[in-house]
Amino acid sequence: MELIASLAGLVCLALVLWDVFETIVVPRPTPSRLRLARYLVGPTWRAWRAVGMRAKTGLARDQFFGTYAPAIVVLLLVSWLTLLVVGYGLVLYGVRGELRPPPADPISAIFLAGTSVLTLGSADVSIAGPMAGLVTLLAGATGLGVVALAITFIFSLYGSYQRREILVVMLGARAKAPPSAVTLLEAYAKLDLVSELPALFADWERWSAEVLDSHVAYPILCYFRSSHDNASWISAIGAVLDAACLVLTTIRGVPHGSAKLATRVGSHLVEDISNYFGLVGDGATVDRTAFDDAYRRLAAAGYALEEPDAAWRGFERVRSTYAGRLVALATYWATPAPLWLRERAPTISPIHQEADEAPVEAPAEVSATR
Repeated sequence: MELIASLAGLVCLALVLWDVFETIVVPRPTPSRLRLARYLVGPTWRAWRAVGMRAKTGLARDQFFGTYAPAIVVLLLVSWLTLLVVGYGLVLYGVRGELRPPPADPISAIFLAGTSVLTLGSADVSIAGPMAGLVTLLAGATGLGVVALAITFIFSLYGSYQRREILVVMLGARAKAPPSAVTLLEAYAKLDLVSELPALFADWERWSAEVLDSHVAYPILCYFRSSHDNASWISAIGAVLDAACLVLTTIRGVPHGSAKLATRVGSHLVEDISNYFGLVGDGATVDRTAFDDAYRRLAAAGYALEEPDAAWRGFERVRSTYAGRLVALATYWATPAPLWLRERAPTISPIHQEADEAPVEAPAEVSATR
């Protein structure tokens, strides 16, 4: 019985330490199937999403989904510590002959291991053999190590999250919220910033590279939602990719270099994230009627445009490389799908209504008498 308990404990410890190593220490996705996080995050998100889609609406739904990522990070830490306690408890039960008094059952041994893993110590039990002493020391060291790694992991996650959100929030001032490519290009024309479009695409090229590096290394970052209403990193990169696609295929007079590089890196980001989560798009794109509407709006904004049929063919070809995957990502994380024309799209919350769309109240009359 003691030998079986020790072997079971060692297997449990090996699995949890390997999971911690691959989840936190290894800065890249790992294909191993022997991971707790692999079987904990996916199923719990699907259940969480199902509850939110059925029981919540609007802002309440978005807030509900926003609590998932912080909750799963805490749950992972609790699961690791719990499995460490169980593993060391079973090993201690296997060497209970070296403890005074010996644990009466595995539950008592697990409780004793908990005091070691959490570095609390127990004055009621003394060690009378080298193996029990070694297991106790390893339990304390492992508990401290896992907690230290988890704290570092959390700080790293939130640092990457905050850097991701900076450009997402800034895009709201340019393309409104939720953002769209046509609105973005119209705003740049209206504000006489068309010459700044290459700089915008260069910023989003760097953003895509950083998000690609951090979110593929630590995929749980993908579950963190924006803290701002009507904002999403998925819809943001979709709007920028659509704008770059229009510059490449439809708009004349804007340099193509930055737009092409932004499209390459952004498409790479979308492809790698969707591949990791097993999400396959259908290559969907906008229909010709919507494109013609966008074409007219861009012409009205003052852009010089390519011939309509040639622009449509080029736009359809380029956008089909990433559009379906973007829709799949938005569907999986229950965020608004990347918008195209933003024809008064429904918002999560109307609190932050755009200044140029908000009704203007007449100023109150000032009495002439004092």
